[in-house]
Amino acid sequence: MRKIVLLALVLISGLLFTARLFYLQVYGGSSDSLQQNSAIKIMYDFPQRGYMFDRNGELLVSNQPSYDVMVIPKDVKPLDTLEFCSLLKITKEEFKEILRKATVYSPRLPSVVIPQLKKADYASLSEKMYKYKGFYIQRRSLREYQVNHSANVMGYIAEVNNATIEKNPYYQMGELIGTAGVEKEYEDVLRGKKGVKYIQKDRFNRDIGPYKEGIYDTLPVRGNDIQLSIDAALQKYGTELMVHKRGGIVAIEPATGEILALVSAPNYDPGLLVGRERSKNFTKLWYDTIGKPLYDRGLMGEYPPGSPFKTLTGLIALQENVVEVDEKLNCRGGYYYNGRRLMKCHGAHGPTAMIHGIAQSCNAYFASLYRRSLDKYPSIQEGTDHWKAHLSSFGLGDFLGYDLPSGRRGFIPDADFYNRFYNYPKYRWFSTATISNSIGQGEISLTPIQMANFTAAIANRGWYYTPHIIKNVIGPDTIPQKFKEKHHTTIEPKYFEPVVEGMHEVYEKGTASYIRIPGIEICGKTGTAENFTRIDGKRVQLTDHSIFVAFAPKDDPKIAIAVFVENGYWGSRWAGRIAGLMIEKYIKGEITRTDMEKFVLEGSLEDEYAKQYSGQPFSINR
Repeated sequence: MRKIVLLALVLISGLLFTARLFYLQVYGGSSDSLQQNSAIKIMYDFPQRGYMFDRNGELLVSNQPSYDVMVIPKDVKPLDTLEFCSLLKITKEEFKEILRKATVYSPRLPSVVIPQLKKADYASLSEKMYKYKGFYIQRRSLREYQVNHSANVMGYIAEVNNATIEKNPYYQMGELIGTAGVEKEYEDVLRGKKGVKYIQKDRFNRDIGPYKEGIYDTLPVRGNDIQLSIDAALQKYGTELMVHKRGGIVAIEPATGEILALVSAPNYDPGLLVGRERSKNFTKLWYDTIGKPLYDRGLMGEYPPGSPFKTLTGLIALQENVVEVDEKLNCRGGYYYNGRRLMKCHGAHGPTAMIHGIAQSCNAYFASLYRRSLDKYPSIQEGTDHWKAHLSSFGLGDFLGYDLPSGRRGFIPDADFYNRFYNYPKYRWFSTATISNSIGQGEISLTPIQMANFTAAIANRGWYYTPHIIKNVIGPDTIPQKFKEKHHTTIEPKYFEPVVEGMHEVYEKGTASYIRIPGIEICGKTGTAENFTRIDGKRVQLTDHSIFVAFAPKDDPKIAIAVFVENGYWGSRWAGRIAGLMIEKYIKGEITRTDMEKFVLEGSLEDEYAKQYSGQPFSINR
């Protein structure tokens, strides 16, 4: 019996030793375990990020070599700190703080000491790095921008923060990640996959070669190139037109939903956020709270849409069968209710029907249509919610779902909002209380991309694709399916024709007749939106915003556009001219209205913006 017990103990011990040896050989040698092995030094080989091209194949973003000084805190030996700091061009105090943070992060893992050395600095420093144990230079690539525009579209890369590292273990301290724009939205596509080398160290902490002859080492995999939908020439032109102005331009190809131009003004040269000066430059941009160059007005700016919204008021009225296209309503210079004028028009338009009402932007006509659309229902609440449902089908009042990380919902009020606002049921409210909604004022706010999108839906006579900036991913990845699905509005296609004709008449006989583009049938709508702010606690009216939406050609639309110019007076003065020039540039490739181009390129609104901070009087209701 004792022999059997002894034999069993020997067998069990042998099995345990065998199992442990197997674990150490197979699992203990895995890359995950190697990360924790103090006898192994880990060296990362960073891949090149994918390039960006415009829709025509023009290179927008490539890469350039860069060098980071790295440290593994536990390997640091006593050194001449003053000499080393002099080479790194930092102070002794800065050096100590960098080393402290690196140690807190991990004594065994590498951290960045100095990022993004230039070639000249690298050459002089690399010769002396052997003197500083625990420090080494790591090569990586930085972005190199081939254009000086479109920073709001392309975005930028920056070092990961602790929150990102905790959320995604792929990243280590000091690594770079897309932080805005396309760089952020398509980070997984662009970044590639980093390679890794495991270096065996002896008991004296000296490198003795690849661990297990490099069987766990991997090579970096380059990121995929991507083709953006923007037209670089159109984007550059739009940026030039918006110099000395604030606002946004969004142009969309109606047939695909591809974004042709996304201009925000003021903007900045994307090259400012590359290299060792990046942090200083970013701080300057961040603290520019007046111009706000980091604020993408095309996606983030929420504004009253003004008169372009009248096209939607007309479409809803036609769908709700509360007006006939040829029915004329009398305009006596404004909209009157119970003998009191609630809103004025730009003159008395007389008997006005749909097409003429759009062409002349008659407030009284569209106020009447708005009231009819809501008052046909048993309650104002039901009518308001039906009105909002129509607008929601155009993508208004919510995120559109485009592939850029920033954006705002805009706002389309519903019955619940007004019930709270007017303290219903204690106080009742009626369509006349919200009549400003009919002309794109009141509580409504839209972003420029939402305005461009509803214009594309009108151009398509009732449908649109989700706007998107990606055109093609060069590699195994595919375009998201959501960008290939049509969205249909609640308005029947037959009701769009009179509205389209009215928008065409805006150029032929209406409010934009003097900025026509020869040879192109453009459908558009001018807009002048009232602009209020609070100064010293008082509500003050500033100079109106200039707005314009358009698409062209009329019967085979290639481009739909929305232009918003802050404090730009009336719609056709700035926004209308810019929209026309952008359309001609895209369709013809050249400009024939050089008079209009000269006006815009040489014009400035800087004095107008300065009034907001100088206490000077404003130009109101021009």
